[in-house]
Amino acid sequence: MKKTLILSLANAFTVIGAIEAQTLTHHPDTAAIPLNEVIVSENRLQTPFSKQNRNIQLIDRAQIEALPARSLNELLGHVAGVDLRQRGPFGSQADLAIDGGTFEQTLLLVNGVKVLDAQTAHNALNLPIPLEAIERIEIIRGPAARIYGINSLTGAVNIVTRKPEKSEILSHAYAGTGFKKDTAATGQLFNGRGVQLGATLAGRVGRHSLYGSHESGNGFRYNTAFRNHKLFYQGDIPTGERSGVSLMGGYVDNGFGANGFYAAPGDKEAEEVVKTALASIGYHISLSERFSIAPRISYRYTNDDYRYFRHDLSRARSQHNGHAVNAEINGTLRTVFGDVGMGLEMRNEAIRSSNIGDHKRDNYGMYAEFKTESVKRLLLNAGAYLNYNSDYGWQVFPGIDLGFQLDENWKLVAHTGTGQRIPSFTDLYLDQRPGNVGNPSVTPEQAWHIEGGVKYAGQRLLAHANYFYRNINDFIDWVRPDQDTPYQPFNFTANRVHGISSSAAYRFSDPTATITWLAGISHTWLSPSIGATTQPTMISKYAIESLRHQLATHLQVTAGSLSATAAARFIERTSYKSYFLGDLRVAYRFRAVNVYMDVQNILDVTYVEAAAVTMPGRWLSLGLKYGF
Repeated sequence: MKKTLILSLANAFTVIGAIEAQTLTHHPDTAAIPLNEVIVSENRLQTPFSKQNRNIQLIDRAQIEALPARSLNELLGHVAGVDLRQRGPFGSQADLAIDGGTFEQTLLLVNGVKVLDAQTAHNALNLPIPLEAIERIEIIRGPAARIYGINSLTGAVNIVTRKPEKSEILSHAYAGTGFKKDTAATGQLFNGRGVQLGATLAGRVGRHSLYGSHESGNGFRYNTAFRNHKLFYQGDIPTGERSGVSLMGGYVDNGFGANGFYAAPGDKEAEEVVKTALASIGYHISLSERFSIAPRISYRYTNDDYRYFRHDLSRARSQHNGHAVNAEINGTLRTVFGDVGMGLEMRNEAIRSSNIGDHKRDNYGMYAEFKTESVKRLLLNAGAYLNYNSDYGWQVFPGIDLGFQLDENWKLVAHTGTGQRIPSFTDLYLDQRPGNVGNPSVTPEQAWHIEGGVKYAGQRLLAHANYFYRNINDFIDWVRPDQDTPYQPFNFTANRVHGISSSAAYRFSDPTATITWLAGISHTWLSPSIGATTQPTMISKYAIESLRHQLATHLQVTAGSLSATAAARFIERTSYKSYFLGDLRVAYRFRAVNVYMDVQNILDVTYVEAAAVTMPGRWLSLGLKYGF
């Protein structure tokens, strides 16, 4: 009865929820930007959100400020279709998956720069970007190899950082507690606190932004204390009327107690420290009104230090140092028939590790796309990515998107595409005997995806409904024959998923009204299955652990300087009991000062997102923002 009621509400779009349709107001120092005019970043062809044929979701600056979330991880947890599985809250550690995929099958990007961690995607979200530095988040659902290349098997998430048009200074301080004591150790109240600072200098020398943050606390249960430091810089320097240099760099030092994160119950005293550096330099120039090119070089370094016994570092300690260099050049040519995008890229990945060993590999890609609106009411985007990997040879990944505009408001969309996920170094070479063991013989996963749907865009309502089917061959799963044998990865079987996603957003009042109401809903239903296997008695780790139902809603009410946002999520997993979470933020703005209160997990629900980590119960936070 409960499931039937929830599904009926979702399909009828009558529950309040997720995303505002047209003119969400951004940070006070910027102008309101219609959502339909946002350009979705794809490195080559630039397409407004309103003309996208893919199933793409946006979280813009207004939502980032309104939602009761302290970190990027918590923010992504409010998006239906995104399976954000936290082992540690407060931004400590989380795995990111899309539409029933695994955490290794989603590609993460920052301003179009790939954040691939060849060691393990457990570290992908260890980013040097405070929440205050994020302008919006773009979520592409379905294989995106045609656009981004390898490892975007089930989708891609691109984090776009802020680029204020004028100089500014901002600060943000916050603290919170769950009002429960650490009875197993210190006897203190569990708590967390943080501060974020940012400044932008805009003028003749270009635009330069610098952000920094510090967060720390004793966690929410025994041995979950955390502390992290982040520093992020972004610069844009014009070198001519139609050219400029883009710079980006950041560093994060993230340490946390890892009780139950990976090997419960024996890892009660575990600790992990992950340090990541990210840098890129790019140049863009329009050689004519029709032709432009943009070369870019990026680098990522990760140091992962896992300590199974935090009080005895002489044993059961894993240390990994990973390096990745990516060089690319993208070009765009406008013709009378449509736009052509093309590019080349080279990537080198290397690791030096205490229990993975020393390894490296190279990857080369060549890609081309064509977009045209020459046929009335029809938007077509087609292309292919040709890839060569030093370990796995040649592959090609075609894809095509179609959109047909029925009238001013209604649009039919369809997409089909392919993708690949190359095994991580952990999949291949890990040696944690008597724990998990890698398998050098595993080969890349291959996916084929097809979807179709309908979109509606009106003055007050934005809605869509999509059906998709995805088939992954050579699915990599960690399996074992019994409880006494270590897990080891194999190309175990085929993984298939049928899914339906739907969302609606509605603005109840005029934006100029004294009291405004913004509401919406998004829902995802997944039906996963696995193909026949020659080893049916194997215990599987990842074959079917995805979401089945995910409902995300939020309602925002604004009355002058006072605003309130209520957010709710219902989650049912194929391998775990369902649960319902409710969060609330109440805020008051006085000129440049914004004071808010968050209450997360209002109903004090006990739930698990990953491993054996019971997530925090009810948590109260107070915050203060200042910016001019």
